[in-house]
Amino acid sequence: MPEATQREIASQLPSPIPGRPVVADKWHFTLRFLGATDAGARARLSEALAAAPLGNPFDIGFSGLGAFPSAGRARVLWVGVKSGKEELEGLARKVEEALKAVGFAPEPRPFKAHLTLSRIQPASSVRMTIARGRDVRGSMRVDSVILFRSHLGRGGSRYEIVERFPLKR
Repeated sequence: MPEATQREIASQLPSPIPGRPVVADKWHFTLRFLGATDAGARARLSEALAAAPLGNPFDIGFSGLGAFPSAGRARVLWVGVKSGKEELEGLARKVEEALKAVGFAPEPRPFKAHLTLSRIQPASSVRMTIARGRDVRGSMRVDSVILFRSHLGRGGSRYEIVERFPLKR
């Protein structure tokens, strides 16, 4: 996510953010979480994504806060996607198709376009935070899919870019 977009969204967030906030420079859209994946599977996935018709770059607009599974018992606080939502959902479907083609099990849950802001444990109400963040706005260009490797450790996850797959013009 571009730094300018990170700053734009961060400057509008209500304070304090409940739970364990995700540091802005780690904000990203998870089109599909893979879990532990061996080198052979990653190589097959890279080939499939490089050949996949991922589509053209597009813009998205952020709009307001929400929570999973609900505002009354939130485990995740997020900012939603309004404009460009259909394109982002379509991109997630194309990535899912590439994954299935190389042997990954299908994702049982539907993709929900959102940007995770914090993780909350134990689950609690974030209704007031959502009400105070209803006017959070921002925008960005989506021009690639990035395959990340997550390294878990103290201080949270560290993300390593494995490969970038540009969207075609």
